[in-house]
Amino acid sequence: MNDLEAFAIALEEARLGYREGGVPIGAALVSQDGKLLGRGHNMRVQKGSAIHHGETAALENSGRLPASAYRGATMFTTLSPCDMCTGACILYGISRVVIGENKTFLGGEAYLKQRGVEVVVLESQECQDLMDLFIKEKPEVW
Repeated sequence: MNDLEAFAIALEEARLGYREGGVPIGAALVSQDGKLLGRGHNMRVQKGSAIHHGETAALENSGRLPASAYRGATMFTTLSPCDMCTGACILYGISRVVIGENKTFLGGEAYLKQRGVEVVVLESQECQDLMDLFIKEKPEVW
């Protein structure tokens, strides 16, 4: 699976979250050899959860894996990761984070880089448009 295919999964998850009435942030976790380990989307609204973000959902949906499974893995996320999700990426030794956009929200990118994680920002207009629409429609949730 290449980067475009993996990012398309994260974007599909974000769209699904939006259709469900939730925060439209999606993620996909892909191993170093290109295998999809897990995917998910923000479920804070749907589950009434404080911690069910896109990245944590992708990790949860990957199941219990050995630590070696995360070495060299890439987290694809439609929005810059918050401090919690940044910490989860570091905790699991994820070596690369590919971000759809960071204009709506700038998360822990500097800390990821400081800890040796490669950070790629795609500047996806579609991701930004989806977040802008959600924030306009549901500012009280955002």
